[in-house]
Amino acid sequence: MHDHDSHEEHGHSHDHHAAARSNPKPLLIAFAITASFMFVEAVGGVLTHSLALLADAGHMATDAAALGLALLAVWFSRRPSTPRHSFGFIRSEVLAAFVNAAALVVISVFIFWEAFQRFSEPPEVDSTPMMIVAIIGLIANLVSAWVLSRGGDHQHNLNTRGAFLHVMGDALGSVGAIVAAIVMLLTDWYLIDPILSGVIGFLVLGSAWRLLKESANILMESTPAGIDPRAVSDAAAEVDGVRGIHDLHIWTLSSGVIAASAHVAIDDLATWPKVLPQLDHVFGEHFNIAHATLQPEPGNGACNPDDYRCCVLSEDGRTAECLLREGNHAHALELAGHAH
Repeated sequence: MHDHDSHEEHGHSHDHHAAARSNPKPLLIAFAITASFMFVEAVGGVLTHSLALLADAGHMATDAAALGLALLAVWFSRRPSTPRHSFGFIRSEVLAAFVNAAALVVISVFIFWEAFQRFSEPPEVDSTPMMIVAIIGLIANLVSAWVLSRGGDHQHNLNTRGAFLHVMGDALGSVGAIVAAIVMLLTDWYLIDPILSGVIGFLVLGSAWRLLKESANILMESTPAGIDPRAVSDAAAEVDGVRGIHDLHIWTLSSGVIAASAHVAIDDLATWPKVLPQLDHVFGEHFNIAHATLQPEPGNGACNPDDYRCCVLSEDGRTAECLLREGNHAHALELAGHAH
C-alpha cells in the first residue's frame, strides 16, 4: 500500500511548476543585450589583436547561447506532466544549468591555453580601441547582470544562476580588458593581456565548478546539502504512533522543489489517517519537502510472509529487515533506518 502525502489538504501545494517557475523576461532582455554586443566585441578583438577582448567576446558568444538555452529550459519546464513524465519537465532547468556550467569550464580551459601560448611572445595590441570596446561590453554586461539579479531569482534557481554566472564572467572579462588596455597605454607592457586573461579564467572557473557540482548532485538525485536524513528520520519518529522510518530517499526535483519517499512503521495501521497529516507537517514545515510519498507498515513485528515485501524494524528503529519476494523465492535485506 502506498499513501501519497497530500500537501494540498494540509496547507501545502503540489504544484511543482509553481514552486520552481522562473521569470523568462529577465532572461529575454539579457539575451537581446548580450547578442547585440557580442558582435561589437568580436569585431573589436579581431581589429585590435587583443586576447582579453577576444576572450570577452567569446564569453559573450557563449552567454548568448547560455541565455538562449536558459530561455528554452524555462519554456520546456512549463510543459504539463504526462503519464511518461509524471513530474513534468521542471528538471530541464537543472540540465540547462549543468550544460552552462560545463561550457564555462571548457571556456576557462581554452583561455588558460591561449594565455599560456602568448606568454612567450605577447602580440602588440591596439589599446585605445580595445579599451573603448571593453567599456561598451562592460556596460552591456552590468545591465544584463542587473536585469538577471532583480528579484533574487539567481540565488535559488540554478538555471538563472547559470546564465547570471556567464554574464558576470563576461563583466570580469571586460574589467580585465579595460585594466590591460590602461596598462598597455601607459607602459607598452603587452604581457599584462594574457596575465589578466588567466586571472579572469580562474575566477570564472571557480564559480562554474560550484554550479557544476550542485547541478550534478541534483541530476544524481543526491540528498540536498541542507537536509540531514537522520534528522528527518528522528523527527518523523517523534510523531505519535510512529515506531520508525526506513528506506528514506530525499532528492531535489528542481531548484526549490524537494521530494522524498520512505517506509513508515506505525503501531496500528488503522491510525494512518491521523498519522499522515502529522508526518506531512514534519516533512513540509520542518524540512521544506514539497512532495513526499510514504508507505505505512506494521511496526509491531507482524510480517505476512506472503507479502511481496514486508519489513520489521529493529528495537531502536534504526534498521529494518525486509523480506523481498521474487516469484517463489525470498531473500532478506537489511536497510538503514535513516537512509538507503
